[in-house]
Amino acid sequence: MKTINSAFKEMLSDVSAEIKAEVDLSFAIAERLESLITEKGLSKKEFAEAIGKRPSEVTKWLSGQHNFTLRTLAMLSTFFGESLVEVKR
Repeated sequence: MKTINSAFKEMLSDVSAEIKAEVDLSFAIAERLESLITEKGLSKKEFAEAIGKRPSEVTKWLSGQHNFTLRTLAMLSTFFGESLVEVKR
């Protein structure tokens, strides 16, 4: 009988490298966003109001399961005065 841990590892082995990279990036963006909100001393509700969004949308962003558009990333970077994502050229 497989342990839960070994079954989980087996499931992960079936996930493509591209999907793993996408998930890692999504969670990294969510963590960075939450950090910037905290650094500004804002609650999720205050942050949502400041950028003209619903608190439920901010909650979705912070879940790590949101597919950010470039427009949204640019808006957030402008709001915080720093980039959420670093692109190396």
